[in-house]
Amino acid sequence: MNVFLWILQGLLAAAFLAAGTMKATQPKEKLAGPMPWVNDFPAATVKFIGATQIAAALGLILPAVTGIAVILTPLAAVGLGLIMVLAGIYHARKGEPFIVNIVILVLAGVVAWGRFGPYPL
Repeated sequence: MNVFLWILQGLLAAAFLAAGTMKATQPKEKLAGPMPWVNDFPAATVKFIGATQIAAALGLILPAVTGIAVILTPLAAVGLGLIMVLAGIYHARKGEPFIVNIVILVLAGVVAWGRFGPYPL
């Protein structure tokens, strides 16, 4: 199970590092094509969302690898879950599909459960 959790952490970290970097570094106008939701938010909010995703991605891996403040790893998973809940609410209100948000929420929840519970670092 520990290997499975590491794989989940790695996949989530890679996905959110890429997505967060794109949101934090690209102008809002460039993001509007593939992510039309950015038109509903100020540019600073989009950058903030990107920064939180980068922080969560780093939090999933770095504390576990270094052995420093390992409690941050499950907390990062909880943070990603919160991001997915908020994104899911937004998409549901817009009448858009939010199944991806639910899947990522479940994956982050598994990491949080495993690292807080029976498979701590």
